Amino acid sequence: MADSKRDYYEVLGVDKNADDETLKKAYRQLAKKYHPDAHPDDKDAEAKFKEASEAYAVLSDPEKRRQYDQFGHAAFDGGAGGGGFGGFDFTGGNFADIFGDIFGDIFGGGRSAYSSSRSGPNRGANIRTSIRISFMEAITGVDKEIELTLKDECKTCHGTGAKPGTSPIKCTRCGGKGQVVNVQQSFFGTIRNVQTCPDCRGTGKIVKDKCPDCSGTGYTSSRKKIAVEIPAGIDNGMSVRIRGRGEPGTNGGERGDLLVEVIVADHPIFRRQDQNIYSTVPLSYAVAALGGEIMIDTVDGKVVYEVKPGTQTDTRVRLKGKGVPSTRYKDVRGDHYVTLVVQTPEKLSHEAKELLKQFDALTGDSLNAVKNSGVTVDDGDKKKKFWKQ
Repeated sequence: MADSKRDYYEVLGVDKNADDETLKKAYRQLAKKYHPDAHPDDKDAEAKFKEASEAYAVLSDPEKRRQYDQFGHAAFDGGAGGGGFGGFDFTGGNFADIFGDIFGDIFGGGRSAYSSSRSGPNRGANIRTSIRISFMEAITGVDKEIELTLKDECKTCHGTGAKPGTSPIKCTRCGGKGQVVNVQQSFFGTIRNVQTCPDCRGTGKIVKDKCPDCSGTGYTSSRKKIAVEIPAGIDNGMSVRIRGRGEPGTNGGERGDLLVEVIVADHPIFRRQDQNIYSTVPLSYAVAALGGEIMIDTVDGKVVYEVKPGTQTDTRVRLKGKGVPSTRYKDVRGDHYVTLVVQTPEKLSHEAKELLKQFDALTGDSLNAVKNSGVTVDDGDKKKKFWKQ
């Protein structure tokens, strides 16, 4: 009943002084969100869609809105002025326009689903492929060549698909519009369902005598080599767009684009994150303690780095501007971060061992600290207690 219904303005989430454009925008968002085609078998979404449609049908009509503002829901429940929701027309200008947008968003057709004709020029579809390059090729940029099977306009029929000396005729099913319209009754009113004509496949024309070279398609296929310019700094998963190398358009429409996805191989030394590069460099015990020059591999070649005395393992140093070039700004590069890892020697000669013992005695390492502490150390099966001498 009237009292159980929510306020129409509340349903659409608008103010009572909302203008037509605000009402239309609010309804479109709700209709797209709860449309039954996007939520099959969802009764709750179906109910919300119907509620929003009813509210918009009233508030978008100046006379119905005036009655509603004066009498509320009673205006359409057989009371003060109304005929009820079943009388609202969903095929009018506002609803046709909105449903055209909604069906385009849901099914990918865009507003062309409600255009009067699809027999005009249509842009060709994009083609996607992939190419593999090395890590260093991604850093420096590289020119590659790929081979693809591409369509071109048939030279015999010049894209008409008809045998030379003949011409395509207008499709009788769609009247040359390329679309057929089906009108259906549903729980929320009358819906116009616009679909591509199955006879002419949206071209608006029928080929009676097909071209022998293209079998009526208007296109022939051939293998072609295409140059791909891969910019410096491109990352794994990015794509290079080559305009006009996709599928041919129809009815004089332009070709689509070729999108080449770049797959970058891993590097044995370097690891990339955004525009920065990371690597690990081993450091001898002596250089870590005393300091000194070491050679570090970068994407630009080897560089000399001065290690500070007393450098600890896992110390990270930054090589500014030695990272990945920006694909947008030629003068911008990331950095190279190097982790210095102190290597403990695994095999020592007798002389080296003696020298290390002398070094240990002179510097006093952690073991000496234990010996002088008076604590008990578990050494396998034996327990030793060290006292300060």
